[in-house]
Amino acid sequence: MKKYVIVLFSLFFISCEDVIDVDLDTSEPRLVIDASINWIKGTTGETQFIKLSLSAPYFDESIPAASGASVLITDSNSNTYNFIEEGASGIYVNDSFVPEIGMVYNLLINYNNEIYTASETLMPVVPIEFVEQKNDGGFAGDEIEIKVFYTDPGGIDNYYLFEFIKTSSNSLNLEVYDDEFNDGNRIFAFHSDETLEAGDELIIRNAGVSERYYEFFNILLQQTDEQSGDPFQTQPATVRGNCINQTNPEHYPFGYFRASEVDEFIYFID
Repeated sequence: MKKYVIVLFSLFFISCEDVIDVDLDTSEPRLVIDASINWIKGTTGETQFIKLSLSAPYFDESIPAASGASVLITDSNSNTYNFIEEGASGIYVNDSFVPEIGMVYNLLINYNNEIYTASETLMPVVPIEFVEQKNDGGFAGDEIEIKVFYTDPGGIDNYYLFEFIKTSSNSLNLEVYDDEFNDGNRIFAFHSDETLEAGDELIIRNAGVSERYYEFFNILLQQTDEQSGDPFQTQPATVRGNCINQTNPEHYPFGYFRASEVDEFIYFID
């Protein structure tokens, strides 16, 4: 695939225009599975969503929906939950899901005559206790820093996914944590953002995740970090999730099937 980028350069009122021919590798589209069962504390968790899309070239402005799939989840008690697509959106919904801590859930997707499967246990999470704010954070002292405190259960390995959602811009920041050095202690998740202002609403979510998901997402965050390189840099390795193409293993999907209890905390910036 070839794309053309126009680079404009102006110096001492003299302008020139160069055409740069960028060659990028292309590959056959793969199924992208965004299947996160989120049971927010205090809710029934009966409405759940699974999003299916297709991988696309780097410069494409739209993400193709994977429409027309058959999607279902079964649990270890032999209950079956069918997910029905909303139009041709690639978003599949079930309104009668029954979440249970420690339950094993099995995902089965039939798309373009290929069968994809994954299995995950619904992981518990401790509640968010309180939030602290610092207004002079960052190297320049102009960033708002947020600390979100929670108490880790002692004696067991725990892994956490934190989401920080700024509602005014619908921007999302994600972080993962483990308790290797904080087992059984009160600890905090950290968020810093120079764009936060007084009055902004911040939705904070803490999800319990499996060790495998923690490792998967930690690698993903490292590879997509702004300091890791330019956008055309080849990734060190393809990050594989827990979803398997049973029909054609070489045509593996992207994404992950996760099942989590989630605690949600609404915080307004002072």
